[in-house]
Amino acid sequence: MNRVILFNKPFGVLSQFTDKGTEGSPRPTLSAYIDEKGFYPAGRLDRDSEGLMVLTDSGTLQARISHPKYKLPKTYWVQVEGTPDDAAIKALCSGVVLKDGKTAPAKAALIPPPPGLWDRDPPVRFRKSVPDAWVSITISEGRNRQVRRMTAHVGLPTLRLIRAQIGQWHLNNMQPGTWRFSTEAGV
Repeated sequence: MNRVILFNKPFGVLSQFTDKGTEGSPRPTLSAYIDEKGFYPAGRLDRDSEGLMVLTDSGTLQARISHPKYKLPKTYWVQVEGTPDDAAIKALCSGVVLKDGKTAPAKAALIPPPPGLWDRDPPVRFRKSVPDAWVSITISEGRNRQVRRMTAHVGLPTLRLIRAQIGQWHLNNMQPGTWRFSTEAGV
């Protein structure tokens, strides 16, 4: 039976178990939080992004979660600089043209700040003269930094990015740096 771990990755943590970087001092990795052997991340989450990661001990399940051909939906809560108008939301929903081609249509909606949201360390920059807002975006692609590039394309730079859901797996009320075994099928 496939085993699955759901992990709330904190800001600044690499989505791998070792740091092969050349920045001098080692950066925090999954090994600082998860000591279960034989689990591997199913997909990546940028170091400056937070939220749900799925890890599994099954190569088949790992491929089904992370390979683009399966188009598993992933939902992100995105704090953006500015206030999205209908045109920006419609553009995100239709797909936007990035340097690597047009994105597939997404689901996008303006949302209130997510309930139970934790403080980020370091905090998001705050400017009194520029409003910010939260948008929920669901994509089924996985291009490099795709959500950040999509919001920038419609004039809404991303301030904070939190992955809230992958397939049927939800972040729920997990706090940053915590994990649990999943009993849900997920995909």
